[in-house]
Amino acid sequence: MDSGTSSARRSRSGSPDPIASNAGTALPYATRSALHLKGLVPSGVENFTVQEQRALEQLNMKSTNLEKYIFLSWLRTTNINLFYRLVLHNLKAIAPVIYTPTVGQACQEYSHIYPFLAPPNNVDGLYIPLTEVENIGEIIGNYRESIKEGDEPEITVITDGSRILGLGDLGMNGMGIPVGKLQLYVAAAGLNPDRCLPIVLDFGTDTDKYLEDPLYLGIRQHRPSDAEFYAAANLVIEALHKAFPNMFIQFEDFSTEHAFGLLEHWRHRALCFNDDIQGTGCVILGGFISAVEQAGIPPKDQRILFVGAGSAGVGVAKQLVDYFVIAHGIPEEAAKAMFWFVDSRGMITANRGDRLAQHKVYFAREDNGSTQCASIEEALEYVRPTALIGLSTIYKAFSEKILVRMSEINTQARPIVFPLSNPETKAECSFEEAMRCTNNRVLFASGTAFPEYTAEGRVYVPGQGNNMYVFPAIGLGAVLCKPTCITDTMIYAVSKALAASLNEQEKADGELYPRIERIREVSAELAAAFIRQAVGEGLAKDQKWIGMAASEDLVAEVRRFMWLPAETFEQLRQCCPHTHHHPVLPHEASKL
Repeated sequence: MDSGTSSARRSRSGSPDPIASNAGTALPYATRSALHLKGLVPSGVENFTVQEQRALEQLNMKSTNLEKYIFLSWLRTTNINLFYRLVLHNLKAIAPVIYTPTVGQACQEYSHIYPFLAPPNNVDGLYIPLTEVENIGEIIGNYRESIKEGDEPEITVITDGSRILGLGDLGMNGMGIPVGKLQLYVAAAGLNPDRCLPIVLDFGTDTDKYLEDPLYLGIRQHRPSDAEFYAAANLVIEALHKAFPNMFIQFEDFSTEHAFGLLEHWRHRALCFNDDIQGTGCVILGGFISAVEQAGIPPKDQRILFVGAGSAGVGVAKQLVDYFVIAHGIPEEAAKAMFWFVDSRGMITANRGDRLAQHKVYFAREDNGSTQCASIEEALEYVRPTALIGLSTIYKAFSEKILVRMSEINTQARPIVFPLSNPETKAECSFEEAMRCTNNRVLFASGTAFPEYTAEGRVYVPGQGNNMYVFPAIGLGAVLCKPTCITDTMIYAVSKALAASLNEQEKADGELYPRIERIREVSAELAAAFIRQAVGEGLAKDQKWIGMAASEDLVAEVRRFMWLPAETFEQLRQCCPHTHHHPVLPHEASKL
């Protein structure tokens, strides 16, 4: 075999030729002969549509969602083109398998299923142990050797596994979250899959279940002190930023204090974003804007009760405050006074008698006098809220009694109820419960997916405040226009664009979010809004997008840069290995 043929068959990492891998049974006879594959594979030559049918058939034969997750993971790491064809053509059904809620179970079982998610020695991200942080340069060097030349990462999702969804400290097992998030970046907004880098900081775990599990694959030690954590995490992030200075960094599922600490330290030093704090706030604000418009009560009269005061809850509330200030001209102190919080000790007040975590101080009430509310029920009667928002991770925290009372308090307006905790086993209430207890009047958005609800012959579609609506668009906008940092006003611009993206049918049906089937169309609009804001603030660095920002063709140009899987072998041959997002061809644009 000559060296040229050998080079064509193998990538730099020693893995199979990417064209052959992604073509599979669609590889033409002539190409098989050139790659010395004649007789080594079945003789049938198929198109990608037939491959997709077979994959969907196999997927549907799996009896549990975890089995489906494992099957899809193996498919993604062996034939990425087929995987994303399958995802994009079945997004509503597959998104809950590759991300929430199934990813929660996958993370809990990650050490047990890891060998079956990809072929041996497949490089699918970085595992950075606390014991190897001093060798971060070597680790980054190893990663560079594993990727195709020209495929340096343009986006990373990084976690330490300390607060995975509502499941707690899963340690190294939390790697499933960055992997899943990046799949949604690709599916929803067309980030280049070859330039996505999932990372887990394996800094130990305080969960004895995993420390005692003989199959656990992380380091077996308890988590470090805050000082040691920040020293190690900052060393890693500094090295990553130096190696890949234009890479967009998303922090994900860190413990509350560390989530705020990392964001505060890095948000003006590197292009970074925290989806739990900023992304959750962004998507909920988008749905909340739609809800306020439909509620039948003036914005200035809204009274909003939050149940749960972690990083996500406070992040959401601060962005709602910005909305009232910017969109309705309400002074910040007056806007802040529209919010009340309940945590595990009751209503958060400045004189409650305990030492409040720093991130809770901003919303601590100082106008309560001697009144203290020990429960949600007491706070409900004291606040008499127009909106009830849950980020507590407490299953059924919004009991039927509470939901009925919300309906009674809001007889002149439609009550707003957002149970946002993930997964479903942590949700504060279901869509059916909220509808039934409010005589179908509720304006509802949840963090997890709930089924449609039928009453009196009408089908109601639940709103899902799924971060998938916003973080892919934010990432795409950031990768394209390369701002020096991500500001709160950029996030706000995305929220406004999300609320404005509802089409006439969705508005007529009283929905708060666009249908998930339109996610790519919506992502292009949101990324364009992000770019316009970044350029308007003078923070964008990419000259192409600076010049395009005022153009009426901006959305179309963003869409042109969104990666799509190939439709034919010829297109695959031309675009693989990927050196950038391949343009949307005319026949593809209609499928967005």
